[in-house]
Amino acid sequence: MNPEFDGLVAIVTGGASGIGASVVRTLLERGASVAVLDRDLAGIDPGAVGFVADVGDTQTVRAAVAAIASKFGRIDILVNNAGIGAQGTIEHIDDDEWARVFNINVTGIARVSSAVLPHLRLSPAAAIVNTCSIAATAGLPQRALYSASKGAVLSLTRAMAADHLREGIRVNCVNPGTAATPWVSRLLSGAPDPAAEALALAARQPHGRLVSPEEIADAIAYLASPRSGSTTGTSIAVDGGMQELRLRPLEG
Repeated sequence: MNPEFDGLVAIVTGGASGIGASVVRTLLERGASVAVLDRDLAGIDPGAVGFVADVGDTQTVRAAVAAIASKFGRIDILVNNAGIGAQGTIEHIDDDEWARVFNINVTGIARVSSAVLPHLRLSPAAAIVNTCSIAATAGLPQRALYSASKGAVLSLTRAMAADHLREGIRVNCVNPGTAATPWVSRLLSGAPDPAAEALALAARQPHGRLVSPEEIADAIAYLASPRSGSTTGTSIAVDGGMQELRLRPLEG
């Protein structure tokens, strides 16, 4: 049997580290050719081809997408994974920070997707997968801006799915819980009590631990796969049950 993604070309934004790097490895293992868009390509998987681009800048995005199409002759899959975090309540976030985070987390998805759409329309297995967050479906303290941006990603995913279904392009998203990534490690290192904060983040998820990047990558690969031809306009929560479950406290 041919690998699942044999002959298909995928773009992964933010693919040089964290969840994106796991997505790149998973797609490569399943037979895809993978192009990584990132501002810093240090640490990129040697099996992938890197292109320097900033999803917050239209010119670099369009130049990178054109270079990918020229190199591979096609683009079939786009994983919009690049994003940035933000902390604080609405009282503590200024206008510039609102604009910066939305430009990356929301407009960045539209920016890259718009550049890739002409190529996806020519693919027999076109798919877009956006990395969203549990923050889109659960109210988290001190995450007002981040949550707003990810709520927009969830709505944007559904709207894009409606717009492009009849062009043969599926659009879905994954909502990870708190994952064991470099960004979370940096967040913990800045906490007054990093060990206590790590325990709190793990306990917030019903299965009692952080989500692994590999688990998120597997969900993204499922949504990107040609085998998922009837799945569009939906989200998959990879969060240890945080979105839907309400467990009783452990006794004792």
